[in-house]
Amino acid sequence: MKKFAYGCLFTFLICLFSTMVVSAQTSQLTVSITRDWGYGGLNGDIEGLFSIHVTGPSDLSRVDFYIDDTLIGERTGAPFALQFNTDNYPLGIHKLSAIGYTSDGQEYRSNVVTGNFVPKQSVSNFIFPILGIVLVAVILSALVPFLANRGKRLSIPLGAERHYGIGGGGICPKCHRPFAIPFISAHIGLSKLAVCPFCGKMSLVRVESIITLREAEKAELGLGKPDTSLKPSEDDMLRKDLDDSKYQG
Repeated sequence: MKKFAYGCLFTFLICLFSTMVVSAQTSQLTVSITRDWGYGGLNGDIEGLFSIHVTGPSDLSRVDFYIDDTLIGERTGAPFALQFNTDNYPLGIHKLSAIGYTSDGQEYRSNVVTGNFVPKQSVSNFIFPILGIVLVAVILSALVPFLANRGKRLSIPLGAERHYGIGGGGICPKCHRPFAIPFISAHIGLSKLAVCPFCGKMSLVRVESIITLREAEKAELGLGKPDTSLKPSEDDMLRKDLDDSKYQG
């Protein structure tokens, strides 16, 4: 009875040790994929040009790359990566894995990454609706504030200090007055599409620093002064009349 118990214990330890060895070998080789060009979407759907990357022991000397059970290539030096195109394989679900070999002959099997190879047509069917939704959102983010503030004007004294909020502030290129930009605004490059609350016109406005905005507030004081730079003074008009009288008969 004792021999049987010892035998069972010995068998259990051997199985446990073997499992630990296999687990250790498997965990030391890791496969991941990155998209180089194409589509990588929901549910593991991929299409286009991708790369399989393998990380493992420091003495890793060779890696064989597999799609399902088919060897698609090998690398004998770092970085251990292989590029593949999904268009070269049948559509559907495929398993990507690798087997690595160290300089002392140890073999390591990687984890398995699953990818669903899809046709180009299904990719365009997914991307175009997304682009349409983004375009509609951009248009609405600019159009809704414009219609909501149509006919309304913000009444703030020239030169008054104001708060710009989380969206920051910009300077209207039409009336040159600084104003708070709505947090939800359409981005076009480095600018935002916003409606000026003073003149009511829509423009592309850059988010300015608080120092620039304070300087623009002070510059507003000059907007309320009449422009006399081109109008002659009373002395100039009197002098002109005297000069004209010299030539009258």
